[in-house]
Amino acid sequence: MSDLLDRLPYARFLGLTTASEGQSLTVTMPFDVKLVGNPVLPALHGGSTAAMLELTAVAQVAALYPRLQLPRPINVTVAYLRSGRPVDVHARARISKAGRRVAHVLAEAWQDDESQPIAALTAHFLMAEDDR
Repeated sequence: MSDLLDRLPYARFLGLTTASEGQSLTVTMPFDVKLVGNPVLPALHGGSTAAMLELTAVAQVAALYPRLQLPRPINVTVAYLRSGRPVDVHARARISKAGRRVAHVLAEAWQDDESQPIAALTAHFLMAEDDR
């Protein structure tokens, strides 16, 4: 599935990598100074964290439904739970419901401890058939 993220320019910019664990994907965003939003703390920029979560959700839907076009976001909500420290961030998404046209996805991002997420995403994605 890393080939999907390799094809997405912003995923390449963020340096995202994937690891498969059964049907679940774990996406890692390695720390880079360009991802710092507040240099005083320092803390990761919320936009990079949100983008990582959205791309994780897209990759998870695409992995479980490979004959579909790239899932398109309908709505995305991100809750910022803690400041992201200047270390690697990991994320995993779970599809809570997938119908014929729409999938509901939950994702969480964490740093050192998976039980202490720094951000959470709830999103709906349009799942369209591939016309090719």
